[in-house]
Amino acid sequence: AALEAKSEHPLAKAVLAYARQQGITPEEVTAFTAHAGNGLSGTLDGKRLTGGSLRFIASRSPLSPETEQAANAWSEQGKTPLLFLEDETFLGMIAVADTIKEDSPAAIRQLQAMGIRVVMLTGDNARTARAIGAQAGVDQVISDVLPEGKEAEIRRLRQQGRVAMVGDGINDAPALTSADMGIAIGAGADVAIDAADVVLMKSRLSDVPAAIRLSRGALRNIHENLFWAFFYNVIGIPLAAGVFVPLGLTLNPMFGAAAMSLSSVCVVSNALRLNFCRLYDTRRDHKGKPAAASGSTQTRTLHIKGMMCGNCENHVRTALEGIPGVSVLQVSHTAGTAQVLLDGTVANDALKQAVKQAGYKVTAIESQEV
Repeated sequence: AALEAKSEHPLAKAVLAYARQQGITPEEVTAFTAHAGNGLSGTLDGKRLTGGSLRFIASRSPLSPETEQAANAWSEQGKTPLLFLEDETFLGMIAVADTIKEDSPAAIRQLQAMGIRVVMLTGDNARTARAIGAQAGVDQVISDVLPEGKEAEIRRLRQQGRVAMVGDGINDAPALTSADMGIAIGAGADVAIDAADVVLMKSRLSDVPAAIRLSRGALRNIHENLFWAFFYNVIGIPLAAGVFVPLGLTLNPMFGAAAMSLSSVCVVSNALRLNFCRLYDTRRDHKGKPAAASGSTQTRTLHIKGMMCGNCENHVRTALEGIPGVSVLQVSHTAGTAQVLLDGTVANDALKQAVKQAGYKVTAIESQEV
């Protein structure tokens, strides 16, 4: 509770809520550090406290097979395990479950019926992400993505088509800006709201297809208004200019003024019809088949020997980004790993060779289909 009290993450709020139920008052930690996408650390009573994901904690202290099995079992149930250390001694583990809002699966089905492919992009581990993704009914799950990796993933998805990103946290702001359309949850962080193009005031996912219906209705209205504006002018202006006088066709200025007024009435009246747009009615949706993902996508974790500092991370990142089709999600010299997102056509040998040319050695590569 002392560690989580200084965090703004939704999982931290859940831990603190439980602590309050148990009558626990969090103490003040010093030297607090938030490790983006991994966990937290701080000092309390002269001891270093660390909390975070299984992968992050395992990189700081060896864990027993029983602990890892318990964490994986919770992940399979759609829960996020949070592990804690005191110095290098394992203290325990807390499981936090993300509950899916009642309207979310229905909203996802509506988006899919519109021909939109729904991708869940999360920093959770693969097991938890797959469990939640299956409950929600999304088309694709991309897990273990750190904050800086979300923006890279949005850029990769934009190569396949137009992308709308829905997010609510500080870590989502770069991705919201990078997407063709950024949609922020109204109850989310101010930074995310400022970075978005659209804000869902009721914080419901069902408002995403509603916003699409409204935008499609507005665009259809614009096209209709352009027709009415041009319809009157294309006929009336040549008549008023006397183009058809040789044919005996003229336009009385009084009729011209009336036609112009009638054009404005038609345009304004048609625009007001937008007030009758039924945002939650699916009957008039443009039906379609969700777009298929272009090719098999993977995340691969490279275990690298020889990285000692931030400059080493930059060297490895630059080397990997030089390979076509590779997006670097994370490089950590403390964990000795680099995580990349790529399509299945990129060979492991190409990754190893790029890292070797940068002056480091790949000892192992783990792959995961997304």
